[in-house]
Amino acid sequence: MDDLKEGNGPAQHSAATMYDVARRAKVSAMTVSRVINGNNYVSEATREKVLKAIDELGYRVNVAARAARMGTMRVGLLYSNPSAAFLSAFLVGAMAQCARSGAELILEPCEDVATQRKAIDRLIAHGADGVLVPPPLCDSPAALKRLRDIGMPTVAVATAKPAANISAVRIDDYDGARAMTAYLLSLGHTDIAFIKGDPNHTPAQLRYRAFQDTMRGAGLIVPAHRIAQGFFTYKSGLTAARQLLAHDSRPAAIFAANDDMGAAAVAVAHGMHLRVPEDIAIAGFDDTPVATTVWPELTTVHQPIGELGRAAVELVVEQARASRAGEPFATRHAVMPYRLEIRESTTGVSSDGA
Repeated sequence: MDDLKEGNGPAQHSAATMYDVARRAKVSAMTVSRVINGNNYVSEATREKVLKAIDELGYRVNVAARAARMGTMRVGLLYSNPSAAFLSAFLVGAMAQCARSGAELILEPCEDVATQRKAIDRLIAHGADGVLVPPPLCDSPAALKRLRDIGMPTVAVATAKPAANISAVRIDDYDGARAMTAYLLSLGHTDIAFIKGDPNHTPAQLRYRAFQDTMRGAGLIVPAHRIAQGFFTYKSGLTAARQLLAHDSRPAAIFAANDDMGAAAVAVAHGMHLRVPEDIAIAGFDDTPVATTVWPELTTVHQPIGELGRAAVELVVEQARASRAGEPFATRHAVMPYRLEIRESTTGVSSDGA
């Protein structure tokens, strides 16, 4: 985790790096960093291999840089989120807590499995002491396994099904979607359509399941043409809303699994000269800024995204400090409260049945 300096080995043409040492010793860069920092969670056999590789390559640690950084905690953020609004709100909370904790925030973008591994390696090279994994990577088995295997303090954010051995902060997505569906039913809407989120994202799965369970609990069966697949993006919401509103008999309400898709449904309704909420009620989920920038403002489930960011940083810093001290740290799962934000995009059934 230390800054690097050119090695002084004989006849070297280029500086040896921590990655060179890792390759020579056939271990991870994190393991090399732990040996350098005197971490106790490294077997003696592994320590010997790393020290031998350091000696053979003439690798040298920049002692001055290391000393200067010993008091600074570095929090890595591994992100690949199609919703810029979610990421923006999360960053505000994470940065605020980093400032309180005296920590630095390092961002690394990634896309597929190959780039996830490279991004994690870059975070290690930049000295990350712990890593935050917001959606959708919070549900990536490859990313979480990699972080777990190298012993990196990690907090998954907004996963609906947190792993037993990874800390997490989240809301109860199932109960939030259940509450929104029950609210729409309480208004008298019985013909409710649903726009699903990314099927690989656990909150999307739970939000859809809660919708279906609540409708069945009310004695209502949702026909297939009232369900459309989205992917948490505005563009996918446009396609899904057009699909739902293409039928001669339109639904009384649309519940979208996030605000980007809910805002897209509002735009499609306006394009079809439908009044929201008089002709069709529309609700979203998350309460990102787009919910209050569309007209009419979107009824939604408020997920405290900024608070999730603050709680995630607080938890990962606590674990990273324990790791630095060579102490074990407990896995913790924190559930934050949600609330319904009732705005102008929903209404009750009028006397003419609209």
